Amino acid sequence: MARARWRPRAVPVWLLVASVVLASAAARVPMLDARLGSDEGGFLMVAGQWDPGSSLYGDYWVDRPPLIIGLFQLADAFGGGAVALRLLGLACVVLSVGLAAVLGRVVAPRRRYAPVLTAVVAAVFLASPLFGAFEVDGELLALPFVLAGLVAVLRAAAGTGRRSVGWWLCAGAAAAAAAAVKQSMVEVVVAAGAVVLVELGRRHVGRAAAAVAALAVGAAAVTGLLLAWAVAEGTSLRGLYDAVVTFRFDASAVISASASAATEQRATAIAISFALSGAAVVLLVAAVPVLGRRRPSYDVVAAAVTAAVVGWELAAVAAGGSYWHHYLLGTVAGLVLATAFAVQHYPRRGRLLAAALGYAALVTAVTLAAVVPTASSATSTTEAAAYLRAHAAPGDTGVVAFGEPVLLREAGLDSPYPNLWSLTARVRDPDLRQFTRVLRGPRRPTWVVVAGESLATWGIDAARAEPVLARHYRLVHVDGAWHVYHEVPSG
Repeated sequence: MARARWRPRAVPVWLLVASVVLASAAARVPMLDARLGSDEGGFLMVAGQWDPGSSLYGDYWVDRPPLIIGLFQLADAFGGGAVALRLLGLACVVLSVGLAAVLGRVVAPRRRYAPVLTAVVAAVFLASPLFGAFEVDGELLALPFVLAGLVAVLRAAAGTGRRSVGWWLCAGAAAAAAAAVKQSMVEVVVAAGAVVLVELGRRHVGRAAAAVAALAVGAAAVTGLLLAWAVAEGTSLRGLYDAVVTFRFDASAVISASASAATEQRATAIAISFALSGAAVVLLVAAVPVLGRRRPSYDVVAAAVTAAVVGWELAAVAAGGSYWHHYLLGTVAGLVLATAFAVQHYPRRGRLLAAALGYAALVTAVTLAAVVPTASSATSTTEAAAYLRAHAAPGDTGVVAFGEPVLLREAGLDSPYPNLWSLTARVRDPDLRQFTRVLRGPRRPTWVVVAGESLATWGIDAARAEPVLARHYRLVHVDGAWHVYHEVPSG
């Protein structure tokens, strides 16, 4: 009697996905105590004092919706330092990788290992230093809401009756939450719009109307709760509109009219990073085909959603203005969708996708090996903060001209000037009228830290403020570009 050939059992998909999730979490552990980035330190400053005050968020102003400040409040409540914040980021990554696997199953139900591939896509790029992945910022914190919303949109499009309405309600809630973290993260709305257009193209007006209504109800419910909470914390609705909507147009005008060559250099740098990271290769391999071929209705919906989301994300990065590397995290959902769609409809591309992901994983590993050892190294910013921390007395305050609020956060100093970020100063106080009033006023800062030898920089007219700085302050320390001034005692 012939022996039956032994065949190894297939590894359960859930076990492979769990392994990818654990690997994505492990990749972030060495960076838990890395020095805080500028936005991280600034948002922690804002979150730690958000109560009714003199500006939008307490005594500070920032062009962000309220949920991101709330998430930083959560980190502040658990210690407020780098480790607490990075643990929050780690939790968002774990959720995102898990949701990427779910999205892979929804888009590619006929491909057993699609959830593993989509989880790997999320894990690789959420660990890539070329994507600014270790900075806990709006893109990272909004991503779980975006991925959950995309799952809900595709479930709603495939469903009928009450089940479909329920998924649309969930999609609306996720869309509102994502935009309340980062206002440009509206992929769920874009995906929903693509589905509605497909339904209208099929003359399913009733389904399209029901989708729009349920999406709007879910979004309105979450938005209403968030606005009520923000008002209770002391933030005005008009102020929020100015910060989230009006400011972005004003900032774009200022950047296009006055930005230095550094802005263009950063734009070039993130384009190169997107290419070198392997993300561009993954997109090319998983490119969405022309929609003209006749396919089952669900496939058309998935293709439309994928194309719309990828297009929006690339446009949002290009229109970002300041071009920081963490902008690229806003493309992860599109990369996941594109991968899932290619796996479902073009299984022969599987090997090419695996090779592209292998390259991306190798690049991530190499860049991690280079970045991790230097993540806690001293910089001129940390040295200037250390000088202030060593010489400041209880009750001292400080101002940074301009940007790098993390310097004040690390020095333990509050700021009497509400514009902690350089762009907000350039847009809201370009001639430094408010800054000058602060330097002249009874609550003027004890310390002023200037990036360079002068207050003048692109978009800033320092003619009014320079004499006041010279009259009331003296230079006491220089660290790299940072010039530290101390208040001259009156009389």
